[in-house]
Amino acid sequence: MRLNLGCGNNKLDGFVNCDMQASCNPDRIVDLESLPWPFEDNCAEEVVLSHVLEHLGESAKVYLAIIGELYRICRADAIVRIAVPHPRHDDFLVDPTHVRPILPEQFHMFSKRMNREWRAEGFANTPLADYLDVDFEVEDVQWVPDERWVARLRSGEIKSDKLAEMAQHQNNILREVRITLRVKKG
Repeated sequence: MRLNLGCGNNKLDGFVNCDMQASCNPDRIVDLESLPWPFEDNCAEEVVLSHVLEHLGESAKVYLAIIGELYRICRADAIVRIAVPHPRHDDFLVDPTHVRPILPEQFHMFSKRMNREWRAEGFANTPLADYLDVDFEVEDVQWVPDERWVARLRSGEIKSDKLAEMAQHQNNILREVRITLRVKKG
């Protein structure tokens, strides 16, 4: 099964499109903060969460439970595709329904491999993969610049390394972050 969770009006062919708003006419009405989700264990080979995670889990307890549910429904080697607004972009800042910034580094905390490495190095990073018994590996990260900066990159007015440096300290440089995870099981 391929799931498009929190689809809104962005339906994907070949996916079960799920949203809590009936007005979106999803294939299934699902409130992602109401747990457990109405899906069998290990049923999903691919999950899309496009502009969804930043709306979920205002409390850490709820957010971590959502991550646990995502892991439960995914089969081994499933792909999870996440797109979120960059937390330093106005697209994130102006929406009062955005309750949580999402950056790719947080998903390292949901990797058992990374948890082992941190433990061996004596780092204080929270080993959430161990606490929750989940295991995700970050396979790809794409940083999508705001349209105003794309033209400057193309013209050579600014180099990508300078833009990346600026994005660490300034708002409205990066518009979106796309993260691809692979589910590790057994």
